Amino acid sequence: MESHGSSFSSPRTYLRALAETPARLARRAVSVSTSYEEMSAVRARSGSDMEKSLGWLDLVGFGVGGMVGAGVFVTTGRASRLYAGPSVVLSYAIAGLCALLSAFCYTEFAVDMPVAGGAFSYLRVTFGEFAAFLTGANLVMDYVMSNAAVARGFTAYLGTAIGVPAAKWRFTVAGLPNGFNEIDVVAVLVVLAITLIICYSTRESSVVNMVLTALHIIFILFVIVVGLCKGDWNNFTEPGDPTHPSGFFPYGVSGVFNGASMVYLSYIGYDAVSTMAEEVRNPVKDIPIGVSGSVLIVTVLYCLMAASMAKLLPYDMIDPEAPFSAAFGGKWESRVIGVGAALGILTSLLVAMLGQARYMCVIGRSSVVPAWFARVHPKTSTPVNSSAFLGILTAAISLFTDLNVLLNLVSIGTLFVFYMVANAVIFRRYVVVGRTKPWPTISFLCPFSLTAIMFSVIWQIAPQGRAKALMLCVTAVIAASIVQIFHCMVKQARKPEFWGVPLMPWMPSVSIFLNIFLLGSLDRPSYVRFGYFSGFAVLVYVFYGVHASFDAQGNGSFTQKNGEIHIESAEESNDPGLKV
Repeated sequence: MESHGSSFSSPRTYLRALAETPARLARRAVSVSTSYEEMSAVRARSGSDMEKSLGWLDLVGFGVGGMVGAGVFVTTGRASRLYAGPSVVLSYAIAGLCALLSAFCYTEFAVDMPVAGGAFSYLRVTFGEFAAFLTGANLVMDYVMSNAAVARGFTAYLGTAIGVPAAKWRFTVAGLPNGFNEIDVVAVLVVLAITLIICYSTRESSVVNMVLTALHIIFILFVIVVGLCKGDWNNFTEPGDPTHPSGFFPYGVSGVFNGASMVYLSYIGYDAVSTMAEEVRNPVKDIPIGVSGSVLIVTVLYCLMAASMAKLLPYDMIDPEAPFSAAFGGKWESRVIGVGAALGILTSLLVAMLGQARYMCVIGRSSVVPAWFARVHPKTSTPVNSSAFLGILTAAISLFTDLNVLLNLVSIGTLFVFYMVANAVIFRRYVVVGRTKPWPTISFLCPFSLTAIMFSVIWQIAPQGRAKALMLCVTAVIAASIVQIFHCMVKQARKPEFWGVPLMPWMPSVSIFLNIFLLGSLDRPSYVRFGYFSGFAVLVYVFYGVHASFDAQGNGSFTQKNGEIHIESAEESNDPGLKV
């Protein structure tokens, strides 16, 4: 293809490019990459390589450190107080199951294609550039928002640890709307300090994370033991105020799933582990242990910690902002918990900010955002530009945005991304363009998702009774039948060489179903915010991304054709530089 100038070289050329937008969208939106290209030509756009310095223990440390601090210490109180009550223990178990199934999907991709792009790269090689960009934009938003939320939670726990209320660390600006008017300088300083650490070195970041995580585990064990020993079993069924709903399920079974949707924020950390794939010495062995192993460990810890909190206090007396510290009633244990929670939040911030930078780096490699984000510094072997930019953005949001405004937006974005990856792993197993037709697989994925949506809608809006139970059973049977018919009639087009999701297509199908179900448990404002942000991402793609990508293709940066998935030749797969 002939080289041509940039679409952004002058206002006139940009207007000419806008006039060609429909044709460019048709060419680029469904254009797919290949595993070989992602690990060679695309990766080369960063200039220097990221150093392969991590093993499975580093990944487990990143996974545990990334998840525990963000989840229990920030979201448990709100989920228990407003949605699930003592049954928040089951909310964590359901969210953990959903996360584990998604972790299997991530692991298959990460082992086959060990690059730093995570879900963005996985969707780019299956559903094309637009789906990847929309997902990638939501991923980056998830990380920035969750990191801002966690940083504000750090202020609350630090205040508890030293005996100074969080309100005294923050000051209110009268002219700003509620939810955006409490200024938190401490959160900003913490985010900026971690940004400096992750810019310096990934290996040293891992060492810092391992030390903080080890200390954090000690505090977790303290919480579990003290809570289970000192608490009252009656708190699992009796509220503090007799006028409030009682029992283990004070808000019903639906409250458990509503709580699961909120605490799903707790599991964001494991997909950050998949973004480290490019820096892992032995991806085939280390990634499955690091990703799936950390999810299993953290799920057990979450359930035990939630049970400990539920035993310490009636659900209607739990502090929604700092549940564990308040549960110890202001005694010396409360300050110890504050220190432990603050350590855990630091590790979750460290891991998540490592992940968000790598996502942005690979999105920059694809040219749908400026290539400046893709640069890897030759001395530090880290994506310094992406790390610094997103660190400053996170700090700015944490300065003024309330925790409640952030949590639901993050949950819906995370569920959407995990839903897309589960679809992608099925599509990639059953479709190879040139060898198999995509329509049988698409004809399965679409009706199955619609059936899951129908189940979720019935669960949410149908009145309680025998009719609702019957409709739910019928819908579940239909969903299972769709999977079984697809399993019997369509053969897999490719088998994973090293590691694959077991029981294909059942496990990723269950992941799709659970993600849709949890999405249905979120409130309307969450969808409104998600819609606005996704709409903004689409505008960015239409007015910038597709044109930058078109220019890159015209200049020879990309070689794949529209809708074509190349099958790597034996020579390519034998390239020792790409061996995993």
